[in-house]
Amino acid sequence: MTEDLSPAERYAAARVRTREEATALAPFRALYDFDLDPFQIEACQALESGKGVLVAAPTGSGKTIVGEFAVHLALAQGRKCFYTTPIKALSNQKYTDLVKRYGAEKVGLLTGDNSVNSEAPVVVMTTEVLRNMLYAGSQSLRGLGYVVMDEVHYLSDRFRGAVWEEVIIHLPDSVTLVSLSATVSNAEEFGDWLDTVRGDTQVIVSEERPVPLWQHVMAGRRMYDLFEESTDHGGRGRGRREVNPDLVRLARMENSRSYNPRDRRRGRAVREADRERERRARSRIWTPGRAEVIDRLDAEGLLPAITFIFSRAGCESAVQQCLHSGLRLNDEVARAEVRRIVEERTAAIPGEDLHVLGYYEWLEGLERGIAAHHAGMLPTFKEVVEELFVRGLVKAVFATETLALGINMPARSVVLEKLVKWNGEQHADITPGEYTQLTGRAGRRGIDVEGHAVVLWQRAMDPAALAGLAGTRTYPLRSSFRPSYNMAVNLVHQFGRHRSRELLETSFAQFQADRSVVGISRQVQRNEEGLSGYREGMTCHLGDFEEYARLRRELKDRENELARQGAAQRRAAAAASLEKLRPGDVIHVPTGKFAGLALVLDPGLPAGRTGGQRGFEYHDGPRPLVLTAERQVKRLAAMDFPVPVEALERMRIPRSFNARSPQSRRDLASALRTKAGHIVPDRHRRGRAAAADDREIARLRSELRAHPCHGCDEREDHARWAERYHRLQRDTRQLERRIEGRTNTIARTFDRIVALLTELDYLREDEVTEHGRRLARLYGELDLLASECLRDGIWEGLGPAELAACVSALVYESRQADDAVAPKVPGGAAKAALGEMVRIWGRLDALEEEFRINQAEGVGQREPDLGFAWAAHQWASGRGLDEVLREAEMPAGDFVRWCKQVIDVLGQIAAAAPADGGTVAKNARRAVDGMLRGVVAYSSVG
Repeated sequence: MTEDLSPAERYAAARVRTREEATALAPFRALYDFDLDPFQIEACQALESGKGVLVAAPTGSGKTIVGEFAVHLALAQGRKCFYTTPIKALSNQKYTDLVKRYGAEKVGLLTGDNSVNSEAPVVVMTTEVLRNMLYAGSQSLRGLGYVVMDEVHYLSDRFRGAVWEEVIIHLPDSVTLVSLSATVSNAEEFGDWLDTVRGDTQVIVSEERPVPLWQHVMAGRRMYDLFEESTDHGGRGRGRREVNPDLVRLARMENSRSYNPRDRRRGRAVREADRERERRARSRIWTPGRAEVIDRLDAEGLLPAITFIFSRAGCESAVQQCLHSGLRLNDEVARAEVRRIVEERTAAIPGEDLHVLGYYEWLEGLERGIAAHHAGMLPTFKEVVEELFVRGLVKAVFATETLALGINMPARSVVLEKLVKWNGEQHADITPGEYTQLTGRAGRRGIDVEGHAVVLWQRAMDPAALAGLAGTRTYPLRSSFRPSYNMAVNLVHQFGRHRSRELLETSFAQFQADRSVVGISRQVQRNEEGLSGYREGMTCHLGDFEEYARLRRELKDRENELARQGAAQRRAAAAASLEKLRPGDVIHVPTGKFAGLALVLDPGLPAGRTGGQRGFEYHDGPRPLVLTAERQVKRLAAMDFPVPVEALERMRIPRSFNARSPQSRRDLASALRTKAGHIVPDRHRRGRAAAADDREIARLRSELRAHPCHGCDEREDHARWAERYHRLQRDTRQLERRIEGRTNTIARTFDRIVALLTELDYLREDEVTEHGRRLARLYGELDLLASECLRDGIWEGLGPAELAACVSALVYESRQADDAVAPKVPGGAAKAALGEMVRIWGRLDALEEEFRINQAEGVGQREPDLGFAWAAHQWASGRGLDEVLREAEMPAGDFVRWCKQVIDVLGQIAAAAPADGGTVAKNARRAVDGMLRGVVAYSSVG
């Protein structure tokens, strides 16, 4: 090609090459056996020129190359580079990669579990570790030149996202920041904020997938393309894609009614023939089974595949279904290699624990090339699955959506069983952002020519809606930043109150809030224009219709208020009747899911009242535990009793009755039906409505009738315009309040937190007290509660296992709220201390309410959860894994994860507790030793 250039052009090209060879990027590019993509080169050049960078690119596109260039620059310049990741698994993986390239002496690792060569020039760490170093003013920060924040979109995480903003805000100005993010739709907004707080930052966005992604729907024996072949571009272009008409026809056929009432007028033979024709047409449409899907993908050369199932139990069940079907994806050579790797990686696990952990069933699946992957698995098992999958020895993985956020595990195909998942509150459709993140795993760069996303056919599926999911790239980055108690004392200690307030106002959360005010202001202006039009529409020639409308609203509000008072009185009467219930009372539940005959097992009164079960404290009245006539044991709530309830009969509850035993429930329910099944409960009659005798309502009705507008022929038309005017005026006032509320929101929350901490003597103006210095060492959701427990000395004198049980209440959160049975807790001193912790939390909760600190906004202390206290106590006491897991009814992976979190907080408490005279610091360290054993000790991540 150079022969075609003129001498001047050859000279210019030579000068460009000379300039490029003189840069740090040239030798860095030579380290790779493939050429860098344009977005990677652009980011690296910006970095070398001294700018910070934000790189937003799809999963698997190679954006970590830019982070590795920052490491290269730091070493070349004799400076340090910290490489941060959101999870320990990613930290371990990146540490291994960098050690291979630069050698163990130049690379260190810092996570909650591991500290390896922490003073090395390149250190990989979790983001929380860097945040803690910044607050502590660690000497390790000296000479720091670059910080890489991998997966910076974690900033949106509701629980941990604030840590990313804390680090970005508090890093010294001399540090260059490299932010690596998944594709987000507001990268420019995030880049603008980085430019504001970090200085010159270049935003590089790449939406081009490195491997094209083809979308499919599997229905019956056939796999349909989601988009028409002529319009599909594998997600690599921007043109409009048309939905496959075959799929649209399939959906129309599936959703058409199978029976028409008019068919009754036709002959029976004709109707039967029509139905048979329809059955044959529909026989082509079904949702394939899990083993069938994998078999089909294998036949079409689309393995390895990750099937996303939004349930842990579903993942395990899928593996079992594949095993029972006889599916085998590995030959004998691969099976032997799998067994060798598994035995090598699990050699440290004691033999007696293997059976408890389901090792042999897990190994059988792996040998066949099939595995599950979810948070309930032992971390060691998850690591083995990941390693075997990357090596191609496991070809089908059934995973929960957490894998989409985890380590590098790309596949040729991704399968989605359903497009609905449980979000903690309800079953909701997955968002376009979630769909993009899940299917982004399909297509391995350098291995696959193309990736495939397969959605399984479900009844009532809408292909157009699916195409909308697949074609929309909306994944906005939303700040979850909120000040915490620990953050407040650390900031005041370092900067004083005034400077801390200014720093918080530079957060991305405040940046987004201030920007959103512009749009709200425009809406207020539009609303005011609308109000003038509505005012004209309600004008009445007989008088002031606005005044008449006000009287109508006051009348309606008064009637509603009286109705609410009546409902409140009925609820109070119902609550009073519930307080009279005793074990053995037979009642009739008037409404709700468990309406009908029921036997009271426990009246569920607040602790301390007659018949109350200790350990329960209900703030919304009694919650009786009952056995229904259908053999279900449930704890009811006030909403199940809109009217008072009374005992219809009494029964003796056998001492041997066990609510967990199906046989016990069946026998007692049968006795209940025999004893009281014939009784018909009295119907509750409502009394005379309060509105009938209310003087205020009578006055308002009189004024309405006397008003001139009451006789207007167009009164109801005017009233409709007046109602619209009132609604729009109310909405406008709410918008104006939002504008007021969004300005300085973070700083105002900080002020309230500081006021509460001052009240508790953690702060005195700009001074951090001894109590405040202790709080500064405690990180976690219940930081203030932990500090108050240390201050009140409620953990003094507890043994190591008892202390572990108490600390577990600070970290554990039940996956499902199931209050039918009180959590089992250890007795003695531990039980008393746990009770004191709940009492202290109640005091803090009242204080937070007084200082307007709102838990719903992500600020404040949730109630401690005692659900892990027994398991933590037993494990710290040296009990065997089999016994502890059986009693805890918890998967091994969850058990290990909660143990690690307890160990982490125990370490913080050991550092924060007074060292002289007390027992807490010493016993916290002993508790760590007691818990860091067996499966917990040999799990390198968690």
